[in-house]
Amino acid sequence: MLLDFALIFIGIALLVWSADRFTDGASAVARNFGVRPLIVGLTIVAIGSSAPEIFVSVTASLSGSAGLAVGNAIGSNIANMALVLGVTAMIVPLEINSNVLRREFPILFAVCFIAGFAMWDQFLSFIDGVVLITGMFFYLFWIVRTGIREQKDDRMLEELVEELPEQMPNKNAFFWVAVGLVLLPLSSQILVNGATGVANYFGVSEYVIGLTIIALGTSLPELAASIASVLKGEHELAIGNVLGSNIFNLLVVLGLAGLIQPIAFDSSVLYKEYVLMMILTVVMFLMAYGFKGPGRINRIEGIILTAVYVIFLFSQ
Repeated sequence: MLLDFALIFIGIALLVWSADRFTDGASAVARNFGVRPLIVGLTIVAIGSSAPEIFVSVTASLSGSAGLAVGNAIGSNIANMALVLGVTAMIVPLEINSNVLRREFPILFAVCFIAGFAMWDQFLSFIDGVVLITGMFFYLFWIVRTGIREQKDDRMLEELVEELPEQMPNKNAFFWVAVGLVLLPLSSQILVNGATGVANYFGVSEYVIGLTIIALGTSLPELAASIASVLKGEHELAIGNVLGSNIFNLLVVLGLAGLIQPIAFDSSVLYKEYVLMMILTVVMFLMAYGFKGPGRINRIEGIILTAVYVIFLFSQ
């Protein structure tokens, strides 16, 4: 058992580190070849923030542990909204004033309902995977198109460009891309092996391990990024990271799981965790949308969100 927990911690650490290196390298390569910084931020960096969940999903599904992938997707979304936003707001209360973010909220609701419809029959099929992955391409097209049109008038887009990784020569950039391509699947496999061992030892489902331990670990990049953003006064970027990550988790992480290995799951996934995810999405919307001015998430609300996540973990 101790070895399995060690594998989980080593896997998460390597996964997070290699995802950062891969994103930095890929961003530098794109910019060196003339891709606009805004597009790099909206695509490569956005996808890179969800790279841990994506690679865990692929590895788990290929290893016959697709339940781990489903748990990771839903659990990461719950962690993003309750833990990441909660802890971040406790450190620095959030004030959000971004037209792009306001337009992303309806997109997130739509994606949540599409994912819920795909899982309604308690089976994630190949067709469901195709629909979700197709939705990812539509979302990328929309966010890039909207970003280009509103770059000069939206604070979040300005913050996104300002926070891009530093430029580097192509030689170094390709090196880090190669390192990421090697370590991401390797660390994902280490993590999946450890998670499977823990699930077998305690007699719990792989879904529960993905929902809790793995989801918490793969949400650490979002937590670190959000805290770093608010400490620099970039409040819009902090919540933008959460919104984008949640959308990618549902479209890409669930989508890849369905494409690789269709999976049946228990009805409690829909009646408990999916419902909690939807409630938190509504709560985040009400807090952050800003119906009469900027949206706000204060410290009291941050404490409540964090407490919800702690209760959620201990209830599993």
